[in-house]
Amino acid sequence: MMLLALVFSGVTMASEDRFETINRKVHGFNDFVDTKLIRPAAKAYKKVLPRPVRYSVRNFFGNLSDVGDIINNALQGKPKQALSDLGRVLVNSSIGIGGLFDPASRMGLVDHDEDFSQTLAVWGVPRGPYIVIPGVGPSDTRDIFGRLGNHRMDPLRYYYPVAHRNSLATFRLLGVRAKLLAVDGVVFGDKYIFYRDAYLQRREFLEKDGQVDDPFGDEF
Repeated sequence: MMLLALVFSGVTMASEDRFETINRKVHGFNDFVDTKLIRPAAKAYKKVLPRPVRYSVRNFFGNLSDVGDIINNALQGKPKQALSDLGRVLVNSSIGIGGLFDPASRMGLVDHDEDFSQTLAVWGVPRGPYIVIPGVGPSDTRDIFGRLGNHRMDPLRYYYPVAHRNSLATFRLLGVRAKLLAVDGVVFGDKYIFYRDAYLQRREFLEKDGQVDDPFGDEF
């Protein structure tokens, strides 16, 4: 997977959006699906489920994602962070009743948000061109391979029967989209450019563990 990522993401770094024409079309399709289907479903989800229940659902899926954090921190050579996330999983899975509650955070066990795309970045795999994936959204060549790795590390992938797994995956998607309803109003201007720039800046922030360059230096 790493070799394929190096080959395909190493096409260019100079033109991050060389596929803008087709990206805009896919973005328009995704936006239509979100407006007509996912966003209304997320609103219904938020309306039907009380806030404490939504928080518990979010904690449950967050506990599952911590498993990937452990693996990726280990692969990135961050043993301290890996042990912290391992502690989170152990505490939240037991005292937190399967992850429905988050006592680990109150105990000072910080959640380290890592994924396989960040691991590929640490290994030296370049980002590659910006790509919008139908039904998924903003991505880039490296993140495509990163998503494949994330899928392999997702505990939900190994849950059977498949019908129940798909139901939980849908529930997780609605929870994420419901959380983002609060920021829908901040989108302005060209929506395509807004999402593209926000995505790339977010990925840079994660890959550098928050240590991003300040273009203004100490002047402001």
